[in-house]
Amino acid sequence: MSAGRGLFDLAGQRALVTGGGSGIGLGMASGLAQHGAAVHLWGRTHTRLEAARDELSAIGPDVSTSVVDVSDEGAVVAGVDELVDAGGIDVAVLNAGVGGGRTPFLESTMTDYRRILATNLDGVYLTMREVCRAMVATGRGGSIITVASVAAVDGAARNQAYGAAKAAVTSMTRATAVEMAGHGIRVNSVLPGWIATEMTQASQSSQKFTDQVISRVPLRRWGQPEDFAGIAVLLASGASGYQTGTTVVIDGGYTIF
Repeated sequence: MSAGRGLFDLAGQRALVTGGGSGIGLGMASGLAQHGAAVHLWGRTHTRLEAARDELSAIGPDVSTSVVDVSDEGAVVAGVDELVDAGGIDVAVLNAGVGGGRTPFLESTMTDYRRILATNLDGVYLTMREVCRAMVATGRGGSIITVASVAAVDGAARNQAYGAAKAAVTSMTRATAVEMAGHGIRVNSVLPGWIATEMTQASQSSQKFTDQVISRVPLRRWGQPEDFAGIAVLLASGASGYQTGTTVVIDGGYTIF
């Protein structure tokens, strides 16, 4: 173990973070890089990935990026194959996602529904399947962290498809944790609450939302991407070596109040 990192040392570990160019994904990638992991970011926007790489390179030993749309099976298969050829995957953070929008349910369309599920659910399935295949092939185990949402357990108007996708992610996480445990692969899910990211910009600028929703958060503030660095390191490292199939809520206490 490296001095200063101890139980949370990730030196020598290779980590993939999908949707890693900004927001929660970048916050988690930062934690992994700080603790010694080589980090590879996937995202859809090249310029955003480059900016994230520049930011992480100041704190981590090895940061790289690829433009990958996780809803595209061929792109996911090729992307994982590329990482396997480069040395394999020890940690995977499956964070890529899109917002649900604010369309009233009665006005929603199958196009809206499929768009949300394609990234938020299909993308997790495809990436988790390919990462598991890669981890099983190497025989050295690994840790997979899915990023769901408190929408998986709470109801919110105009959020049916998003909530359904995130609930499905938690179920898929548990099923995969059971099936992959014999291969030394742990799978856990993180459920963020109200986090200040690009996805929530409209709500952040609304005083009504602040008064009615953020005022109910016991910690009395929006969550920040950096609030997810610690949980990423915990679930990626040996510190959580006996933890699998769990859902960890990071919401400032919102769901219990």
